[in-house]
Amino acid sequence: MKVVILGCGRVGSTMARMLSREGHSVTIIDWNADSFRRLGSEPDPNIRTIVGSGTEVDVLKKAGIETADAFVAVTNGDNTNIMSVQIAKEIFKAPKVLARIYDPVRATAYHQLGIETLCTTSIGAGLMTDFLLGKEPRPVLEYCEIEDELNF
Repeated sequence: MKVVILGCGRVGSTMARMLSREGHSVTIIDWNADSFRRLGSEPDPNIRTIVGSGTEVDVLKKAGIETADAFVAVTNGDNTNIMSVQIAKEIFKAPKVLARIYDPVRATAYHQLGIETLCTTSIGAGLMTDFLLGKEPRPVLEYCEIEDELNF
């Protein structure tokens, strides 16, 4: 599989290394070249890096979005993640897109519009609450559904 990841923070860099270990081809975009240090000191032939903004069409093209099987946006900005995923989905027809969203209200709204989102705020809060109460953890995606139940 060929995957383009936007954001080389902790999540993006970990995903890139995990996908590479599985034999997938990854291109990771970040506006800060220093972020690529998280990929390790040894070059990985399955991981390519691009410095730039994931909301710019030319940068996405350079990253190979036109032939990518998936696009994942995991920057620290909800707006950037949503914008870039919409561009990947609508302009480039990326088969799979996923945006990490911190704000539960936005995550629910965009999910209802057909954009795959994971709200790590809801996932983390749900797992920690279950752990605190001594409950068996639920499947991760169930925590995303809790957002609707809580009426954010």
